[in-house]
Amino acid sequence: MSVTKEQVEEALKQYIDPHLDKDLVSAGAVKNIEVDGDTAKVKIVLGFPAYGYVDQLAEELKKRLDAIDGVNNTEIEISWEIASHSVQGGMNPLEGIKNVIAVASGKGGVGKSTTAVNLALALQQEGAKVGILDADIYGPSIPRMLGITGKPESQDGKSLEPMGGHGIQAMSIGFMIDEETPMIWRGPMVTQALEQLLRDTKWKNLDYLIIDLPPGTGDVQLTLAQKVPVSGAVIVTTPQDIALLDARKGLKMFEKVEVPVLGIVENMSIHICSECGHAEHIFGEGGGSRMSEEYGVDFLGALPLDINIRVNADGGHPSVADDPESKASLIYRDIARRTAAKLSLRQKDFSAKFPNIVIQNN
Repeated sequence: MSVTKEQVEEALKQYIDPHLDKDLVSAGAVKNIEVDGDTAKVKIVLGFPAYGYVDQLAEELKKRLDAIDGVNNTEIEISWEIASHSVQGGMNPLEGIKNVIAVASGKGGVGKSTTAVNLALALQQEGAKVGILDADIYGPSIPRMLGITGKPESQDGKSLEPMGGHGIQAMSIGFMIDEETPMIWRGPMVTQALEQLLRDTKWKNLDYLIIDLPPGTGDVQLTLAQKVPVSGAVIVTTPQDIALLDARKGLKMFEKVEVPVLGIVENMSIHICSECGHAEHIFGEGGGSRMSEEYGVDFLGALPLDINIRVNADGGHPSVADDPESKASLIYRDIARRTAAKLSLRQKDFSAKFPNIVIQNN
């Protein structure tokens, strides 16, 4: 009995990718199917970085292809290509940056910056080129979290070279000032500083730029939403009702300015005692998932209240960089893949592919 391409395609449809929440055929990730006798060859090109996932994916697909009557051999090729995606208000993506992802929270104290740093590092470990911009002018924390010291260089006297830490590019007002110097600036100065940090930094071929926003829905957030081409946003919250109330405001702000919310991350979801192993939902339970259902956005994952996450961030060695195979790091990497996968399903931006047409009178 000869095997057909249709049989192979139907078998591939039986696997629902956990990051895309749909099958690879519907997601457009199956680029080629060949049948040669009893051998089925499949080429998969994902739209998100997936270094830590390709082996599992290959195994899952092989299992389904091997079940086809007449298939004795399978050849599965998996890779990824990260595209530039459309942004709000018809803006064009920034030079050297394919996608900007804003990480926001409605209130402070929910671990947003720690999540942003580990998300950036997780995307890098999954195979993407990543940068992070510290948009919290009043309370910059990225230099300490990444363990970066010194000031950025300028080769032309106009632009800044990004700083580097743990394999990612970084920029922060914290690189320009002493750590204990307060920024006593009014709103317009803050928003101007943010734009300069973003646009005057010579970002180098980034797949993703993570912007760590200050908490709230004020000047900086509105500036970002109105003047910076953002591909998508991630909302960080805790299960606590008070945090969820403010997180909803952040979500609605992005909706009003037409920035797609890629999903919600619930931080400090559960605490497991390091002494006795007792598990306790200190800040409540299931708030993030309920919020995602209520507003029709994706729930990207839940992170534990873990002392090591805090200690590593304070020490300049974030968990994902310090111990990539720890339980917390694997959760961050799964959240990173889900975030990038949700973005990959959105409309692509093809402006860079079209040539500029110049009409001259000769």
